[in-house]
Amino acid sequence: GDIACDHYHRFEEDVALMAQLGIRAYRFSVAWPRIQPDGRGTPNRKGLDHYRRLVAALRDHDISPVVTLYHWDLPQALEDLGGWTSRDTAERFADYSAIVGAALRDDVALWITLCEPWVCAWLGYGEGIHAPGRTDAREALAASHTLLLAHGLAVDALHQATKGPVGITLNFTPTLPASDSPDDVAAAEIAGQHMNRMFLDPVFGHGYPTDLLARYREVSDFGFVRDGDMEMIARPMEFLGVNYYTRQTIAAHSRGELRASAVPGNLRAWSFVPPGVEATAMGWAIDPDGLTDLLLWLHRDYPHIPLYITENGAAFDDYVDPEGGVDDVERIDYLQAHLLAAQRASEAGASLAGYFLWSFLDNFEWAQGYSKRFGLVHVDYPTQRRTPKRSARWYGGVAAAGGLDAG
Repeated sequence: GDIACDHYHRFEEDVALMAQLGIRAYRFSVAWPRIQPDGRGTPNRKGLDHYRRLVAALRDHDISPVVTLYHWDLPQALEDLGGWTSRDTAERFADYSAIVGAALRDDVALWITLCEPWVCAWLGYGEGIHAPGRTDAREALAASHTLLLAHGLAVDALHQATKGPVGITLNFTPTLPASDSPDDVAAAEIAGQHMNRMFLDPVFGHGYPTDLLARYREVSDFGFVRDGDMEMIARPMEFLGVNYYTRQTIAAHSRGELRASAVPGNLRAWSFVPPGVEATAMGWAIDPDGLTDLLLWLHRDYPHIPLYITENGAAFDDYVDPEGGVDDVERIDYLQAHLLAAQRASEAGASLAGYFLWSFLDNFEWAQGYSKRFGLVHVDYPTQRRTPKRSARWYGGVAAAGGLDAG
């Protein structure tokens, strides 16, 4: 994980490859520990200089830099003090955001405060799947609130330090009931509130979903919410980042024969992939129509905000063939179907402003390590050799043309 795809040392090669393929925008994440190893204080000049060089290289190749300030890598010193369960971490994040904003300023096309805070809170503090590996729903709830507060504080900090548009990236997993039974319908509804509205509603000034709040009162008294918090969380922003990979089918009871998994949060809801539905190497159901429905729902219920698809993609069992290529036709099929789904939503009125694929390179996929490959470009980790997959050439044509007609 320390080296992964070694983008730190190879970014110039990687940016040149992006330009060669026709890619016109690159979303990347700044590592907080590189900027403030202790989570506070004077920034590390070498860390800031790296991102300055990366942004300059992108601009030199006419590629728009899109910066995510937090993608789950918290300075260990802050975790030792409670991590995202501590309100102080939100203040520290605002300071860090101001530092990076001042360093990169107007060279950045879009600023994203947090990437998938739901994953950080619930898989990190509730389920123990991601760092820091805790398994306490009360801590996950506290972390959720602190992350939201950090977002609001960072929005203000970035608006003061930069002129670029500011937003947040949330992961969305639309839910469908497994049947028409009242129990399944209710389970799908509460699971949908938890996975889709728990962070979305507060940033748009609607507070936490009422039914979900009532359910979680069984676990926490929400004493971590203070006067003024919800107003700070709902600070005005210029766009919403949408991460979409799959839609889940939800049942009110475990479906052991279908390898159902419990939805995080002790909600008495189980997710499974219905028989006959194609899935990726992650076991995620392939459902492009879910993206159309999601974008139209966001447009209808949360209007007047531009939407960017900030992540969409799939892991498959890629391999380099004897001729030295990677013929990942499954990924091309997946991407084409989802781009068409996004196009349908746009034509129906959704304010879709852009699309980013996950990911450009194969990389270290968190708890999955090197076992799952999402990239357009194959990385041989021992040698760091880059091999554009068939999908890279296909997607480059689409990106260069700004649409599917040329893909």
